[in-house]
Amino acid sequence: MSLPDFQLLRPKTLAEAVARLAEHPGETQIIAGGTDLIPSMRQRLFTPPYLLDIRGISELRGIRETAEGLEIGALTSLTAVEHSEIIRRDYCVLAEAAGTVASPVLRNMGTIGGNICLDTRCLWYNQSLTWRKSCGFCIKKDGDLCHVAPGGKECWAVFSADTPPALLCLEAEIEIAGPKGTRRISLNDFYTNRGEARMHLESDEIVTRVFLPRATSGYRGVYRKLRVRGSIDYPLAGIAVTFKGGNRHVEGPRIAITAVNPAPLLVGGVKERVNGKTITAEIAEAAGDLAARTARPLTTSALTPEYRREMVRVLTKRALLDLGAPIDSRS
Repeated sequence: MSLPDFQLLRPKTLAEAVARLAEHPGETQIIAGGTDLIPSMRQRLFTPPYLLDIRGISELRGIRETAEGLEIGALTSLTAVEHSEIIRRDYCVLAEAAGTVASPVLRNMGTIGGNICLDTRCLWYNQSLTWRKSCGFCIKKDGDLCHVAPGGKECWAVFSADTPPALLCLEAEIEIAGPKGTRRISLNDFYTNRGEARMHLESDEIVTRVFLPRATSGYRGVYRKLRVRGSIDYPLAGIAVTFKGGNRHVEGPRIAITAVNPAPLLVGGVKERVNGKTITAEIAEAAGDLAARTARPLTTSALTPEYRREMVRVLTKRALLDLGAPIDSRS
């Protein structure tokens, strides 16, 4: 499938990029790595008159230590995040999550900012224009009915990026730039949990940086992912788990899930159930139950909702048991 016609804009600075977005509000699509956007444009899910290529903005690249913690430019590649010595040492769950995205080639192109802003997905939405037209359009694109959500009036396309649940567990914040200046918000407040309008981001704004606080530096963490193939595929369920301390004294536990809701979500009740405890099979099972209750998968992928919800439970339990094992006993 060919790409629709568009005018390519290539700003060299962030200020120029913001100015270009303001010139054509609502008509400009931002492209960084393009690993998700280009296939979507071929499917006519996006047909922007203008495409803003931000790859030439060098100030949006790089990983830097600061007095507050760690700063990651939005254009930093997922490969750079995966292999960063600082991230692997101090924020290991993020390095692990980044290393599961797609394939090495796509991680070389894909960016941390693009992964945070990834479009939501659904079997009814991620199809060609001909397929969608023949089956009936949906709320997310050109229609007014959701084909998978009960009642059909709420879009339930799922958010399927790997790094956001890890970032949520690390209490990450992001910087957003626009015509009125910059603002900094918690990543947890960035997502709407709505499939058709997934982010609190205006059409003339751009995500510029990710901030990881020093408070979560050194937390133990793992990321577990369900997918059909061992590479390329988006997650059908993803679980990030972090905490401070060892097996017998867990501090500040956090669990986040992805690919089973319209947004990545922190699991509630984890601190009350796990904090200060020893990680046992019983504790891990209870945490898995909490995660499974948070997950609300519908028929947005090839696997059944029941199976995906059960795998959220299983992966959470396994992640906690793996993470809670003494360091010298792990393979």
